[in-house]
Amino acid sequence: MGKDNFYKNTFILTLSNITTGIFSFIFSVTLSRSLGAEGMGLYNLVMPVYNLFICIMSAGMLAAISKISAIYNDSKDYGNLYKTIKTTIVFNLAWSILIASMVFVSNDFISFNILKDSRTSMALKIICPAMVFITLSNILKGYFYGVSKVMIPAIIDIFEKGIRISVVLIILSKIGTSSMTLSLTASYISLCLGELISLILLYIYYKIDKKNKLFYRKPSEGRAQLLFNVLIISIPLCINGIITNILSTASALIVPRRLVASGIPYSTALTLIGKFTGMAMVIVFFPMVIIGSINTILIPDLSKSVSKKDYASSENRIKDVLRLSFLLGICTIMICTTIPNSLGIMLFKRNDLGTFIKFASLSAPLFYTSITSYGILNGIGKHNILLRNSVIISVIEIILLFFLTSISYINILGYGITLIITSLLTVIVNIVEIKKYYELKISFTNVFIYFLFSMFIYYFLNLSNKLIPDYLFVLKNCIIIFLGFSLFIFSIYYTKKASS
Repeated sequence: MGKDNFYKNTFILTLSNITTGIFSFIFSVTLSRSLGAEGMGLYNLVMPVYNLFICIMSAGMLAAISKISAIYNDSKDYGNLYKTIKTTIVFNLAWSILIASMVFVSNDFISFNILKDSRTSMALKIICPAMVFITLSNILKGYFYGVSKVMIPAIIDIFEKGIRISVVLIILSKIGTSSMTLSLTASYISLCLGELISLILLYIYYKIDKKNKLFYRKPSEGRAQLLFNVLIISIPLCINGIITNILSTASALIVPRRLVASGIPYSTALTLIGKFTGMAMVIVFFPMVIIGSINTILIPDLSKSVSKKDYASSENRIKDVLRLSFLLGICTIMICTTIPNSLGIMLFKRNDLGTFIKFASLSAPLFYTSITSYGILNGIGKHNILLRNSVIISVIEIILLFFLTSISYINILGYGITLIITSLLTVIVNIVEIKKYYELKISFTNVFIYFLFSMFIYYFLNLSNKLIPDYLFVLKNCIIIFLGFSLFIFSIYYTKKASS
């Protein structure tokens, strides 16, 4: 991918991700209003288990298929390309069905002995087919990313999120919200159905795209070799994902128990978790759709530069994305500290989220930068270092959560403190590694410019909050959000101008 296309492609992907992000956000808001804070706490107990088994089934597969598809597509070796896709689908289908069957059979054990809540049992059964669907979808998405047809999976993702919201609204309107178990099950039925529709559409477009290719006779590799080519890339990424997801799942399971240990009743602990992780953090980390887009384009961009030994281009790109990520976090802090209560009321119809939103936002600059730094390590091929650092940080996270959330006067805010500390440590250890290969100089002139502009924007945010009347509630909040993110828009313009 050429340097000139980086921001254009990032913008296109960001636009599609923001759209799906908005749908996901609407789904979270809809769900929170139906389930309540305690129900969201239950929902967030099941999701780490879902993510863990998805990781075991297909972590690294999307990246591997994307890379191999790009190579074969560029050389017009469509025979080996489609043979690889077919072989991988058969392998992953068998593997995912095996894992899903194990989860289905042991769902009672997981719900009673690991999650410690019998209400999650049915939801665990429902997610089993969804895990198979998403595993196969990742292969087809990797194909479309590899052949540079990003819009196809993007549009399908948007459609899938719309279906998910519609289904959960229809089911909840029929069964009501009197039963927490039924409502939780309904939310996962909508997830399962959405993933099935997504898989069907991806496969249809895959077959259409395949028909449009002109095949050239080229030597064909054996299926075992083609599968090996995929696994040699995906397995290291899979190990990284499994380890970090296990530790992340452990973190999610520790919090309610440690809150109870601090003297908080279990139902209240779930409510606090629902407010902080299921509501406040959803608001604070909504801009992560932009970071995700940057990383998606960044990884192949850096890989190409490294393979060409164009280190100057790689160095400039690394500095640009780190700067943009940090400034996006600064924008988030300014908005969330100016109108925290208004965001909670507007999006979740709750007036008790202000403290959580404000506190969670303090981690945004470091957290966004830390995620980008992992993308950089991935892009320059330092997978072992990425694995080592992510495991170390995850262990530290568990230790911090264990102690901080059990302190009565800190309780759930210990989650936020942990996020700040681990994000800072991640940035430090990753930047130290990156600097071994690239020189990252800080321009104090640019720092001063961004600081002045930040103060200017923050002043106008607070002035707007005071001057715009409250009866224009939604308009007022939208203006403040736009002004807050204007710093990020300015930073993109300034960065791109400086690069050119």
